[in-house]
Amino acid sequence: MNGAAGGWWREKTTPAKVETYTRWSFHFFAVIEVAALGLPVFAQAGPGVAGWLMAMVVVHALLCAVTASRALDWTRGRRGQPVRLLWALAAATYVFAVAALVLRRYGSGPDVDAAGSSVFTGVLAFGAGTMALGVHNRKRVLSLVAGFACGAGAVAFPLGYPPVAALFTAFVVFLGGAFLAFTSIFSLWLLNAVYELDEARETRTRLAVAEERLRFGRDLHDVLGRNLAVIALKSELAVQLARRERPEAVEQMIEVQRIAQESQREVRDVVRGYRDADLGTELAGAQGVLTAAGFSCEVTGDATGLPAEVQSALGWVVREATTNVLRHGDAGRCAVGLRMREGCVVLTVENDGVVVRGSKGGSGSGLAGLRERLAVVDGTLEAGPVGADGFRVVASVPLSGRTKADTSVSGVTS
Repeated sequence: MNGAAGGWWREKTTPAKVETYTRWSFHFFAVIEVAALGLPVFAQAGPGVAGWLMAMVVVHALLCAVTASRALDWTRGRRGQPVRLLWALAAATYVFAVAALVLRRYGSGPDVDAAGSSVFTGVLAFGAGTMALGVHNRKRVLSLVAGFACGAGAVAFPLGYPPVAALFTAFVVFLGGAFLAFTSIFSLWLLNAVYELDEARETRTRLAVAEERLRFGRDLHDVLGRNLAVIALKSELAVQLARRERPEAVEQMIEVQRIAQESQREVRDVVRGYRDADLGTELAGAQGVLTAAGFSCEVTGDATGLPAEVQSALGWVVREATTNVLRHGDAGRCAVGLRMREGCVVLTVENDGVVVRGSKGGSGSGLAGLRERLAVVDGTLEAGPVGADGFRVVASVPLSGRTKADTSVSGVTS
């Protein structure tokens, strides 16, 4: 059961976790209301009066919890404003408050006055604070709280409160209602800010991808634009020369062929620049991105001297593994290590915060693509869960028979 509960929590995104925490905080207000207002009445009033007061507090607390949940859904745009429920809560709050004063005046018990008064002020304060969730305008919230306070004073005086006591009761209702209303509004503001930040991060990612596509398009335009223009002109000239049966037409077409072959080579160079990945650059980039995203990232090892094809293959492993780490909102630590072992260069990427579901890791399409890239250099890839909530990717590429360079992997990049 604990594992299932933990998995349910880890599955949620960060904004969803904040929303769940906020929603259950409002539900906990109902528990506080019952504990602070309902339970003490049994020690202050007789069984009959205490039972009625307790029943009213419980019903009011449940109504506040339902209203808070509906108001939160309205804030997130999932349903309309719960106007009828807000009016029902307002009516129930005043009915219960007046009933508490009536029971205070005509009930019996060792301290029935205190029991009725606490339920009266508490119900009004919790009602005002909960209704603020359904009214986002600050002036309206202030008017709502002030209206509850004035109503408390106007009702308390005819039902037995002295003028000074009625005024003090209204002041207490105003303070309690204002505090709960401020807490409610601030919680909603915080929740909306978290969602906006998450949307901004997604937008920034999309813009980065779009910018990269534009850069790629500009590079292709710079490479092909001039050459295609020259090919068009020379082809047109060759056509004119051929119609006149001039031998220079053959020379022009040979030049067109040369330029076309040169363009093919330049396009391959551009594409290769995007497909190839420098391992040192990818390691530094992964550490920078993960650190900026709030992860604790440690990178060890140095790619200096490794063959270009090995660096390219392992660089793609770093890219894919970094992307997977960023997808896990619960991950807080990531370690990337590069080392030599038995004639192979081994890259290890390990992070925490991953939910293990009993399925064997490493079956995703991204990992399958990495295996294909590594197969070109006779490399292997292992990926799967490690420990309670960790995930490890290990890529190994043999160096035997490759470029004899300084393949020592040492040093620490921090």
